[in-house]
Amino acid sequence: MTHTRTELSALLETYGLKPSRALGQNFVVDPNTVRRIARLAGVRAGDLVLEIGAGLGSLTLALLETGAEVHAMEVDKYLLDPLRSIVEPRGAFVHHANALDAPYATILGGREAVVVANLPYNVATPLVLHLLEAEPLIVRMLVMVQREVGERLAAHAGDEAYGAVSLRVQYFADARVVGKVGPTVFLPRPNVESALVEIIRRPQVRINPKVASEADLFEVIRTSFSQRRKMLRRSLAGWASEGVFERAGVAATRRPEELTLEEFAQLVQHR
Repeated sequence: MTHTRTELSALLETYGLKPSRALGQNFVVDPNTVRRIARLAGVRAGDLVLEIGAGLGSLTLALLETGAEVHAMEVDKYLLDPLRSIVEPRGAFVHHANALDAPYATILGGREAVVVANLPYNVATPLVLHLLEAEPLIVRMLVMVQREVGERLAAHAGDEAYGAVSLRVQYFADARVVGKVGPTVFLPRPNVESALVEIIRRPQVRINPKVASEADLFEVIRTSFSQRRKMLRRSLAGWASEGVFERAGVAATRRPEELTLEEFAQLVQHR
């Protein structure tokens, strides 16, 4: 069983708790939504699943229904006792940790894992990037984030939301929006819609370091998007060497939001 709105409200009252604005807490109170998330995550019996920001266990319970081994991470010390009382008897492991500096090696024990999470809006982007950059054992993610953030994480060249963050994700993984979630399934109700984003890590990074090093590649990307509405000849005026656009086969009149990751790599290679 997963929490309904009535049940979760009663839990908060029993423990004298209120959702923390500082921690961006919006608890899911719809059983159909959490089961949908578990289904979209492709979680199966025997999988190792790490849930970040478990709250009071609504999604945790849905993940446990799949038969997966679930490790639930929560930073709010005031939620730990009720969370443990709800999910540990059903087989979950609860960890008190900040996801940005958690001991993932210890928690995962050298095993590959899937992250499934309802992420606080204020930390979603840095956390997703941290997991891609620093935690290779996390091979797949299904995260619920603010819709605007989700569109940015999954955007491709030419999309309105496309930017440096989109390219950073693409360097490590394939990402796509697989669903939308309205505000009515949360307590408290947020003022925005949410998106469900699937992120699947590639076995290797997308750009061969022999073509463009990671540092050089993201230097030109950051420089370009610092003036995203300007043509490359303007935004990269201080970076580009003479003739680099011609050698790379990239028109200097294009704008950064039009370029693929490979085209940025061509600029680096022919600088």
